[in-house]
Amino acid sequence: MRILALSTWWPEPADNGSRMRIMHLLRHLARTHEVHLLAFTQGDTTEVCADELGQICASLQAMPRPGRPLTLVDRVQSLIVTEPASVRATWSQAFASAVENTAARIRPDVVLAFEIDVAPYALQLPGVPVVLEELELGYMLEQFRSYQDVQRRLRYLLTAMKHRRYVAGLLRGLAAVTVVSEGEAKTVRDLAGKHPLDIVVIPNGADVAGCRDYAYHPDPDTLIYPGALSYSANLDAMRYFLEAILPRIRQERPQTLLRITGRTTPEQRAALPNLDGVVLNGYVEDIRALIAQSSVEVVPLREGGGTRLKILEALAVGTPVVSTSKGSEGLALVHDEHLLIADSPDAFARATVRLLEDAALRAKLSQAGQQVVAAHYDWPVLAQRLEDLLQTIATRGRYRYVVTTG
Repeated sequence: MRILALSTWWPEPADNGSRMRIMHLLRHLARTHEVHLLAFTQGDTTEVCADELGQICASLQAMPRPGRPLTLVDRVQSLIVTEPASVRATWSQAFASAVENTAARIRPDVVLAFEIDVAPYALQLPGVPVVLEELELGYMLEQFRSYQDVQRRLRYLLTAMKHRRYVAGLLRGLAAVTVVSEGEAKTVRDLAGKHPLDIVVIPNGADVAGCRDYAYHPDPDTLIYPGALSYSANLDAMRYFLEAILPRIRQERPQTLLRITGRTTPEQRAALPNLDGVVLNGYVEDIRALIAQSSVEVVPLREGGGTRLKILEALAVGTPVVSTSKGSEGLALVHDEHLLIADSPDAFARATVRLLEDAALRAKLSQAGQQVVAAHYDWPVLAQRLEDLLQTIATRGRYRYVVTTG
């Protein structure tokens, strides 16, 4: 099977959730299929890393993603045109031309679009079936619900409605969509209506085999939160944790240390309370080693979408997790069996202290967490679902678009 893969992210190095997912899926597909990758970069193309991609992909093209501030004209035009202003402001004619030229050269059996931003480029190719990987819709309405201010709520509601209309139009051109949870699948199903669209749930996963190289040997009274503060949901989670939860924990265990990993800017660091016992490690190349050295991973997320690679990776390593319900949303994990779930500041602090004080409970959750991830969230198993879907769509496409004569 010849696959033309388009990506919103340049996948290497796999240093955030989106890149990790894309890299694992590409790695699996490239073992037995011919994969050609075109991807946007978030920086200078001269700095693109392709150590592994250069070995597994038949061809590679990287292009910087354009972007400009939205103008008043953009917003006014949004009242009469289908595409949201953000889509128009980031459109790349160079990327569109590269997609057309590559498709003409390789004649793909299927186009795989990683995330919605590259779906319009895939849909410009007539007669080639398109699969959109990881469509996420719930976060738009979540933004609307999160604000109390009437003007902001109305603004986000109108944005969400326009986005849904735009996505509904895209769905009519797609052969299949993958989502990370059953909740997202229902949302897409409702939006697709009568359009015959294959919808497959492929949750996020963990590198189970790779995580076995890391034994859980924690430093006492250590917590970790692995997540770049450049993502607004991570920044909100840490601000909430430092303001409302960590002081409660340190009242019981004053020696408790919190490590926050991931890239940050001075502005983001300044947005956090300045507390004792907090270390910002910055970008860590091998995060699993640091997770294995931590007594507990805390995931106090209150917003954001998708399913959490940070939880799955911690469980695969064997590090117990305390999470909010939002943080564990979409994962088949049971409170007090695989992890602890707590939604109020007091409950979250008590659950964390409970784990810090109870070695037997940590051992129980560590073993159960590793077992559930190995059974349900191992990347090779999840990637096989995508491969099966692509083969089905490609085969169907060959018969659908065949031209007969005579």
